[in-house]
Amino acid sequence: MTQYLDFEKPLAEIEGKAEELRAMARDNPEMDVEKEASALDKKAADLLTSLYADLTPWRKCQVARHPDRPHCKDYIEALFTEYTPLAGDRNFADDHAVMGGLARLEGNPVMIIGHEKGNDTKSRIERNFGMARPEGYRKAIRLMDLADRFGLPVITLVDTPGAYPGKGAEERGQSEAIARSTEKCLELKVPLISVVIGEGGSGGAVAFATANRVAMLEHSIYSVISPEGCASILWKDAEKMREAAEALRLTPKDLHELGVCDRIIPEPEGGAHRDRAAAIKSVGEALVQMLNELRDLSGDKLRGDRRGKYLDLGAKGLAA
Repeated sequence: MTQYLDFEKPLAEIEGKAEELRAMARDNPEMDVEKEASALDKKAADLLTSLYADLTPWRKCQVARHPDRPHCKDYIEALFTEYTPLAGDRNFADDHAVMGGLARLEGNPVMIIGHEKGNDTKSRIERNFGMARPEGYRKAIRLMDLADRFGLPVITLVDTPGAYPGKGAEERGQSEAIARSTEKCLELKVPLISVVIGEGGSGGAVAFATANRVAMLEHSIYSVISPEGCASILWKDAEKMREAAEALRLTPKDLHELGVCDRIIPEPEGGAHRDRAAAIKSVGEALVQMLNELRDLSGDKLRGDRRGKYLDLGAKGLAA
């Protein structure tokens, strides 16, 4: 069953009426409602195109957070073969908000790491809604070290509201773990590619996305803070999240202009949650293309280009 966002309510009404007509026809085979239902389908398709033609930043946030969007686990299962999960940080525990391991992408060995939010109540609680603790970032560091040692490209899939802000996480060195993970990204002598598949929240995302190539799905977001958090700090009112979303310039288009995002991956009409297979396929094609762009570069060149890219951030697009 489709879960509709607030701005999709008119669409829900039209699609609901079409389904009601078809349900009546199923109960009474003598009824011929296909003409009316098809007209409603066309009206719904036109409205969907109109709604998604020019989404506001706040609506982008809503789409990026849609619970039916494909998550890290879905991409791994669909795009990668011979996936061998690797667990634990060899220090404290295994963080289920971060999953990763060895795999093959079109036959080529890679290290895949990503945030996993879960897809139902039980798994979301187990995965802590994609909010990693220090041991999650330390696990990622361990896997990146392993990849660097064996010359394997690293692919990261970012989808987190931000690093977990709980007391235990702070006691175990949350900020230090994020900084170490970011530092490790900058040290690697293998290709590092990151795709923001949903939310790219704060340092929790930067720790995985300090990459040679950063791609974003068309309706994903990447920001230093959530719009609600920004509104609470600046205006003392979380309800001003729409204004905050505008000011944060968190959409792929804005971030591409600023040089933060290197590639925007198109989504199916209506968002990745409406056609998960097509969205996953688009990400897979983009990953292969980006890996091919980096494949022949030396380790020193890869590391130097990555460091130069982040030193140059902030020098592009600020006058826009």
